[in-house]
Amino acid sequence: MRVFNAKPDRPYLESWLRRTRKQLAGSGRLSEVALILSREEGNTAAYWSSYIREILELEATPSLELLTKIDAILAKPVKAEEGQETPPLF
Repeated sequence: MRVFNAKPDRPYLESWLRRTRKQLAGSGRLSEVALILSREEGNTAAYWSSYIREILELEATPSLELLTKIDAILAKPVKAEEGQETPPLF
């Protein structure tokens, strides 16, 4: 007897979730992404924060466009707070 998995095969989403959960684990990263999305896409930062949490908990299925946008936001370096110098890269 063969058992079928009811969950669709989504290897890209699964790897995106693993990677993004790690990146958003840092303090304030989820809030930062939510704020940027609210400025670029509309809605409030609270809406985006909640929606991203739903995605990470597999309660919502995002579009590929949104996943790509979140990846692009996370790929940008975190800006140092004003008044703090960034260490040299050499």
